[in-house]
Amino acid sequence: MTDVPAREFTTVGVIGLGTMGAGIAEVFARNGHRVIGVEVTDAAVERGRQHLEHSTGRAVKRGKMTEEQQDEILGRITLTTEMKDLAVADLVVEAVVESLEVKKAIFRTLDSIVDPEAVLATNTSSLSVTEISTANSRPGRVVGVHFFNPAPVQNLVEVIRTVVTEPQVLADVVDLLRDLGKNPVVCGDKAGFIANTLLFGYLNHAVAMYEGKYASREDIDAAMRFGCGYPMGPLALLDLIGLDTAYEILDTMYKQGRDRLHAPAPLLKQYVTAGLLGRKSGRGFYTYEAPDSPVVVADAHTPSEDDKPRLHHDIQLVGVVGTGTMASGIVEVFAKAGHDVVFTGRGQDKVDGVVAAITKSFDKQIQRGRATEEEKGEVLGRVRGTTSLDDLRDVDLVVEAIAEDLAVKTTLFENLDEICKPGAILATTTSSLPIISMARVTKRPQQVIGMHFFNPATIMKLVEVVSTVATDEAVTETVLALCEKVGKVAVRCGDRAGFIVNALLFPYLNDAVKMLEAHYATADDIDTAMKQGCALPMGPFELLDVVGNDVSLAIQRELYLEFREPGFSPAPLLEHLVTAGYLGRKTGRGFRDYSGAR
Repeated sequence: MTDVPAREFTTVGVIGLGTMGAGIAEVFARNGHRVIGVEVTDAAVERGRQHLEHSTGRAVKRGKMTEEQQDEILGRITLTTEMKDLAVADLVVEAVVESLEVKKAIFRTLDSIVDPEAVLATNTSSLSVTEISTANSRPGRVVGVHFFNPAPVQNLVEVIRTVVTEPQVLADVVDLLRDLGKNPVVCGDKAGFIANTLLFGYLNHAVAMYEGKYASREDIDAAMRFGCGYPMGPLALLDLIGLDTAYEILDTMYKQGRDRLHAPAPLLKQYVTAGLLGRKSGRGFYTYEAPDSPVVVADAHTPSEDDKPRLHHDIQLVGVVGTGTMASGIVEVFAKAGHDVVFTGRGQDKVDGVVAAITKSFDKQIQRGRATEEEKGEVLGRVRGTTSLDDLRDVDLVVEAIAEDLAVKTTLFENLDEICKPGAILATTTSSLPIISMARVTKRPQQVIGMHFFNPATIMKLVEVVSTVATDEAVTETVLALCEKVGKVAVRCGDRAGFIVNALLFPYLNDAVKMLEAHYATADDIDTAMKQGCALPMGPFELLDVVGNDVSLAIQRELYLEFREPGFSPAPLLEHLVTAGYLGRKTGRGFRDYSGAR
């Protein structure tokens, strides 16, 4: 079999010169291609010209290109209102409004204008590329090329193949995009493609969580920023995208796939109907200084200073049960904040291990100039280890950080209830078990609460403070205020599976596994799409392999049992990997093979 030579695309047509279209035209012109930009009116052509001049002008101001280079780039672009001028184009990219009828009319018109071998592409983000291609007599030459905004800056491009796209056409477009310095990811033709399918399911779930009054908008957004390292919280991101745009994308995805998780949350429709569209209208989930302003201002839903949680209980001595990584981190967090800490382990070797872990942590900080020997001595001086639970009798707060086993935890809480003084708060770091089950075995259920630290506790800022139906409000406020005092970002929520972070994160990861399972896209392309298209710190499969597929499956099963949502049922592929012992990095193999990595 002989290699087919790479096809040359000399002249590129771009139809539609809004922000996206002008950006696409600039990308091609920057890379030496002749570009013909088409708009419907002279006024629209002029707006397109201004987009191009402003965008390249900004690059000149930032020293990214010279004025001569700007002139060269703009000189390669011809703007016109005549579609017939596209007759010489080897590739035409359509970037007009998200209307199926308008796009099909364009592809119908192009049929009689361009060369039969010319490739036609649509930049749609949510419509069916297959349906758009039916308007053309040669649908095999039609592909989707979904650029992300702003096109000159964002490297990700989703390349959508239909069932009739010719393999060579697909290969030629992928090669061309690579030559432009972009990262093309290939996927099949279904609404939302990769990034929007995974992103908008997650965003919709966050709206439902807020609509159900499970947590405040501030807490939902803070949880995902500080718990997952996301650049923005989901509700703030929806305001940026535009609630009307989000509603349309979700509605289109639901109509195509009939996945209940994509059915737009009713609250979203109410906001859109009321004209609360997000930043562009000056108000959405948050209120902004002015339309199109990024500056959030206080409104009726903003917590006031009077609402700020305060310490109703005097917390001096803190107890920690456990000697693992999480327990050691929690001991260090409280001791660093000036609290005396007594912690318990099952044997002296385990107890010594915690002191060794804190010492090692400090030695690393000292090496980096972030701590001193004196501070290390002070912190270690506040820490006392013991093998006897009875030594927790005088603590004001005890934090349990042992294995995720409800039987073991409930037995511990029965013991702590008998040992700890009256008024002492009993907290669990569970990430998935019902806290009320631990509270009900004590005679002080009103003083039992969840404090879900994230790993590593010394670095991760977030703590989910979880109240049960029995938890006293003064206890909740005390724990929230204490978290802030020790330098953490505390968010409050109720006692249900997943709390905030896991309830939003794991269904998204499960959706990614289902996407891979359906052979819709590769794990590498899905990871690339989410990192580059949504600016997430890790792709879903990278994250699953770090978390552990067994842990992920256990959490997903808990969510499915709690919510009985069909879309939350664990992906069979995830179950098969766990059965095979492919648990991720810890076993050397998960979604990827790490056996060669050392």
